[in-house]
Amino acid sequence: MDLPLEISIQDFYFPKADAGKPPVSEAQWQEWLRRWLEALAEELPEAIAYEVSLRFTDDAEIQQLNAQYRQKDQPTDVLAFAALEGDYPVLAEEPLYLGDVVISVETAQRQAEERDHTLAWELAWLAAHGLLHLLGWDHPDDDRLEEMLEQQQILLTKVGLDGCWYNSKN
Repeated sequence: MDLPLEISIQDFYFPKADAGKPPVSEAQWQEWLRRWLEALAEELPEAIAYEVSLRFTDDAEIQQLNAQYRQKDQPTDVLAFAALEGDYPVLAEEPLYLGDVVISVETAQRQAEERDHTLAWELAWLAAHGLLHLLGWDHPDDDRLEEMLEQQQILLTKVGLDGCWYNSKN
């Protein structure tokens, strides 16, 4: 299945002169998100195409968003703003907007170093986590968190990113 996907990448982190080149290209993000959505097709409402926004930022901006929308005045690694939380009509001729995933590259870099893997792997892990939130997944307890982490690992494996930093037995 070749799932039509429109992805908007808003990179407010890597364009800074001192931040360097993004570790994942736009084309790679497009491919990964398309493959993830294909894997999750049973959970998607029917549409002619899907649209996702992926925003890379720093700790200051994500802290501001976290405070504004979750009343937590601290940085976090990823936030997801789902567009499908209500019953909205799906227009047959328009892509279905799933929502926004916002990732703090600064937090992702720290986590990648702590967990001894690449920044690209951590960004993919966080993007998969955010995408699952856009589709209604949540982790209010340890069992649901475990299910979500396992699904993230399945998604990363589908795009060739093997290896797992979490241990389900801990």
